[in-house]
Amino acid sequence: KATVSVLNWVLRNTPLPDMFRCGLGATRRCISALSAAERPAALASISGEWKAVDGRDAIQRKIQFENFVQAWTFMSNVAVVAEKADHHPEWFNVYNTVDITLSTHDAGPEGGLTTKDISLATTIDKAAAAIGGK
Repeated sequence: KATVSVLNWVLRNTPLPDMFRCGLGATRRCISALSAAERPAALASISGEWKAVDGRDAIQRKIQFENFVQAWTFMSNVAVVAEKADHHPEWFNVYNTVDITLSTHDAGPEGGLTTKDISLATTIDKAAAAIGGK
């Protein structure tokens, strides 16, 4: 029983090479980062509030609401969509501000910006606007 526990810990805490994460028997669909040719049109399709993250293939946006309840409502609404899409944002909330970073962790060893991020960014923009986020 102790051996099984150690094995489970190792499997949960050891990053797997892409050939195992995305190969035969993978539980998640592999996705590629946007190519240099795809990137300009993809970024033009989302609001100008999204900015590139230094040192990462990711985008970031900070959204302010009137109060904490609006910020939390926004996060709850996005969480439902993100869970259904199996694509979860990195985010941080302090009172009325939500700071969001999007990058797809399954897009190679370092992650990367993908169509999943662009789609979620569009959803986030609409959800923020519906509640009065700026």
